[in-house]
Amino acid sequence: ARERSKRDNLSSRKIWSRRSSILPEFVDCFVQIYNGKTFVRCKITEGKVGHKFGEFASARKRKPSRTHIGPGIKGKR
Repeated sequence: ARERSKRDNLSSRKIWSRRSSILPEFVDCFVQIYNGKTFVRCKITEGKVGHKFGEFASARKRKPSRTHIGPGIKGKR
């Protein structure tokens, strides 16, 4: 019962420090990691222990692929 209450407490945890290491007590919990703008929800598994929180919440925007953008300046000449 004690471990369940501890797990419930960690499940709604917000993480601002992306450089903090993931500890074994976070396993099977959902955490919200700040990416500089919003919080990204992430489930912690055993494979993520020892890594940093920031590895699982990208802080960069994705660039759209070039195929979805129309022709560039070369195509208009």
